[in-house]
Amino acid sequence: MDPKPLDASDHRTFRLVALAEAASFIALLVATYVKYAQDEPTGVQLLGPLHGLLFVAYVLLALNLASRAGWSARTTVLVLLCAVLPFGGFVVDRRLARRPDAPPF
Repeated sequence: MDPKPLDASDHRTFRLVALAEAASFIALLVATYVKYAQDEPTGVQLLGPLHGLLFVAYVLLALNLASRAGWSARTTVLVLLCAVLPFGGFVVDRRLARRPDAPPF
């Protein structure tokens, strides 16, 4: 399959979801600390499902874009790995912002 450049809306949507997923991950980590340090589970109860939804959206968008843009298997794996690392979505966003027509890794 020949790689196709991402159109601006696909690119923007993925970057937005990557940022939201990364921010929700950090917020969930803080909420988890508060849950165990202060015995207050409300943050985790609210942020857990939100982060889960953003994580699934990130993975689905990444796989869609990988196939459409012709990303290598290595690039796709690295982009997906960033979803499970704190601050990973911020790295993907930054790389896509610098070179929007090139694969992030």
